[in-house]
Amino acid sequence: MSGKDLAGRRITRRRFLAAAAAASTSLVLARTPLGHAAQEAGPEAVADSLLGYVDPFVGVDNEGQTVPGAQVPFGFASVSPDTTDPGEKYTTTGYDSEGEVLGFSQTHVSGTGGRSKYGNFRMTPLVGELTVEEQRYQKGEEEASPGYYSVTLEDGGIGVELTTTRLCGLHRYTFPAASADASEAHVILDATSVIEVDDRAMPTPVSFMQRPTSSEVSIVEPDRVEGSASFEGGWAPGPYTLYFHAQFDRPFDRAGTWTGEEIGEEPSAEGGENETIGAYATFDLEDEAETVVQTRIGLSFTSVEKARENLEGETPDFDFDDTRSEAEAAWEETLSKIQVEGGTEEERSIFYTGLYRTHFMPHDLTGENVWWDSEAPHYEEFYAIWDTFRTVHPLLTLIQPERQSAMVQSLIETYENTGWMPDSRIAGNNGLTQGGSNGDVLVADAIVKGLKDIDYETAYEALVKNADEEPEDPLSEGRGGVSYLEELGYVSLDYERSGTRTVEYAYNDYCIALVARALGREEDYEEYLERSGYWQNLWDDETRSIRPRYPDGSYLEGFDPTHNYPDDEYGVFDAPFYEGNGYQYSTYVPHDVQGLINKLGGDEEFAAWLDELFDEGVHTQNNEPDILAPYLYLHAGRPDKTAERVRDLLSGEYSTGRTGLPGNDDSGTMSSWYVWSAMGLYPNAGQPYYYIGSPLFTQASIDLGGGRSFTVEAPDASEDNKYVLSATLDGEALDRAWLHHEELFRGGRLVLEMGDNPSNWGGSDRPPSVSSPDDEASE
Repeated sequence: MSGKDLAGRRITRRRFLAAAAAASTSLVLARTPLGHAAQEAGPEAVADSLLGYVDPFVGVDNEGQTVPGAQVPFGFASVSPDTTDPGEKYTTTGYDSEGEVLGFSQTHVSGTGGRSKYGNFRMTPLVGELTVEEQRYQKGEEEASPGYYSVTLEDGGIGVELTTTRLCGLHRYTFPAASADASEAHVILDATSVIEVDDRAMPTPVSFMQRPTSSEVSIVEPDRVEGSASFEGGWAPGPYTLYFHAQFDRPFDRAGTWTGEEIGEEPSAEGGENETIGAYATFDLEDEAETVVQTRIGLSFTSVEKARENLEGETPDFDFDDTRSEAEAAWEETLSKIQVEGGTEEERSIFYTGLYRTHFMPHDLTGENVWWDSEAPHYEEFYAIWDTFRTVHPLLTLIQPERQSAMVQSLIETYENTGWMPDSRIAGNNGLTQGGSNGDVLVADAIVKGLKDIDYETAYEALVKNADEEPEDPLSEGRGGVSYLEELGYVSLDYERSGTRTVEYAYNDYCIALVARALGREEDYEEYLERSGYWQNLWDDETRSIRPRYPDGSYLEGFDPTHNYPDDEYGVFDAPFYEGNGYQYSTYVPHDVQGLINKLGGDEEFAAWLDELFDEGVHTQNNEPDILAPYLYLHAGRPDKTAERVRDLLSGEYSTGRTGLPGNDDSGTMSSWYVWSAMGLYPNAGQPYYYIGSPLFTQASIDLGGGRSFTVEAPDASEDNKYVLSATLDGEALDRAWLHHEELFRGGRLVLEMGDNPSNWGGSDRPPSVSSPDDEASE
């Protein structure tokens, strides 16, 4: 079927979509700077607060890629240990539980796959003879809580404590008392450090290994060091420069700089490409009262002067405990946005640890935007939207709406100043596109849910460019292969990731249609709505799946819809499907699940098809392509099946402990999947409704701000009582297994009667879908 064969396809549930559009047209489209609220709440003891449920070590192993160190919500400074990588494990955070400690760098990403990034300005304490050769410490007692990390370095008997503000790190080292073998303590600062991950084959001549290209460091006062370094490589491999200014809590007894492994007494040093340089500070341990050394370090993308300004503004003194308390207060306020009751201790720990991880990225770099002239709030490290649009950003829309607005506006400013709205971005560079142009989904999600302070008109320009213009660099911008859509109605196999691109572009176009309608562009709305049906042009009745096609219309021969890519023939970025298979990607029709049901022959056949996806082990919770799949049963009138699948995933794929995540956390995506599902709700990102699933907790209350809250109550929820038997919303009977955004956002009370056997509840009034019959639109 060609793209033109789909002309005239009708939109359904028109009243539902029209209501969403009407709500969004009342938005204030002007761009308004957002202030940062002061953290006025006093700190509480960790054991007596929600912080006690959070375990920063969850997911550090098993490729969870979470970072255990100290950070404040959305803070750029992320001070954490860097370790060796035993057994050539793959970690983008620089941390492995079995590794030896190399030191403590100031910047990290968390939960990411792909290539590493950051790991800048590593500090390493040592005692005895001064050396800048790589130190390797066995970890002794290790502790972490929100905003705090500590470890004992066994080989040197050194205690290390770390805490942070948004742009500054604070280190406290407790050295052993002087001995005959060790009368001095040293702190080595590596100005050129990075997280190193071995490069792998990529379809690009650019190396993805992080490396310094230039650097400088200077001793500027008897207790201060400053400098900068420029880097290339890593995820989003373009260049970036980062500056620092560090101060110690007392004057050095001796200090200098080093290059390579040569130690000098010169007050400054410069390095070129792939050269390592740094500074050292030495302190006398003879006075037993002087065995604690503290250092605070400010970071900036702007200049060393701005790094010093950040240091003085955020950490005006060396009160480590006070800084830690302020970080804990910020986390307590953040975590208190959702209050849960019931469940087990383990479930509450997984839940609040997941909520914690949802607030790591993007990083708030307001005041640090060196990429263009703007005083607006600015966020970086969208790493990557292909992951986070699904669960992270819809959650932030509810509990951090001002930040979410600023994040979307940052993407719009990126379009204005770079020419494209990125699908991934870090350190001022647009990263690799993985499937569609999923900034489109964030804009749609924002406009249909009424987020303000966003320039939607400019955003729409960016979305249309994504949809209609072939990019010169499809690895890092736009939609590669989009020109095929006009001629064929699908991206053909002579273009990489053709299966993935076709289905994801279809949903991206549906999101553009929603934005167009909200802005009163009815002709555009109809055009992109028609294009949103192009996923059907790859449907194959024989394999009952999306099946890639050649330009002449023939299907990929020898096709197995359960075969996972990449494989021996295809790499990650040139396979027909990106990190998945045809069966998994067949579930990705968020706007038209009814159309998929129709293709498969009806509700029963669709439910059986989903059963096969799960029962035959094709579904995987450790990657994004089919994480919506457990909720698709609701479109076939089977809330009981959704309850069974979701509960199995919550208990089988998540746990406490260092291997507690199913795979890469993907910047909080997998963590926030748990948060949503444990509450009994789940977003269909980009659309103004939520699925009702099977809550773990007897009560979950979401603070929506402005004195509003939405509470899900399930008094009888338990391991056995997983099925919803009936529901009321604000005291009125609710017979559907989904909620309008307005119903949730105005605040209210959803009460679910739970039982240990399925009922007929929620089977008749299905969630919105493009191909639903017109008569359902009036419901």
